[in-house]
Amino acid sequence: MSTDQGPSLSAIVFDFDGLLMDTETTALLSWEYEWRQWGLTLDRSGFFADHGGSVAEERSAQLAAAVGAEFDRELSHRRRTRYREELHTRLDLRPGIGDWIEQAGARGLRLAVASSSETTWVIGHLERVGLLDRFTVIAGGEEVSGHKPDPSVYQLALRRLGIDAADAIAVEDTPHGVTAAHRAGLPCIAIPNPYVDPDRVGHAELVLGSATELDCGTALERACGQNP
Repeated sequence: MSTDQGPSLSAIVFDFDGLLMDTETTALLSWEYEWRQWGLTLDRSGFFADHGGSVAEERSAQLAAAVGAEFDRELSHRRRTRYREELHTRLDLRPGIGDWIEQAGARGLRLAVASSSETTWVIGHLERVGLLDRFTVIAGGEEVSGHKPDPSVYQLALRRLGIDAADAIAVEDTPHGVTAAHRAGLPCIAIPNPYVDPDRVGHAELVLGSATELDCGTALERACGQNP
């Protein structure tokens, strides 16, 4: 379908961690908490990876090396994840995202998630805030061979939606997420999470400090001139 203003969008494909919900902060706080349990301080530099997927094993190995022979990996994992789960009970959508979901639905756009995290992680959080039924497709990192900036999870989401990349737009929070979307052929709006320098997502078609800056329709129009 097309208009004089160009092809019409039929779907928005969102990243999850750091974009829909600020799980990046809960990850950081939980690791800082666990380092304190051993009388140590986490060095934040280099904490966030430049790719999708879990780096929990690497972080645990770093802590184990700092603690030494007394380190109990099972105890540490159990204590840290319990603390993070407590943080998640109070975690909601990032500012403005709920409005975008409502506005996209009102425009007849389908919503999808393309995440490097596992589908159960994404589904659990969306269920907790009562929004799972708003998303037509959930594509997770365990379902594809490569994590972002690999485009595989976006390609999977598009296949499940049954549309071409030209009919969708991505919304991301990291430079490797923007790159993954572009490699899959999607234009991208970037709303960087608190730990990403906005300059690093400058290759997106539109960069916003928050979803509160523009309504969903205006953001789509500014990103690629498309008429949802």
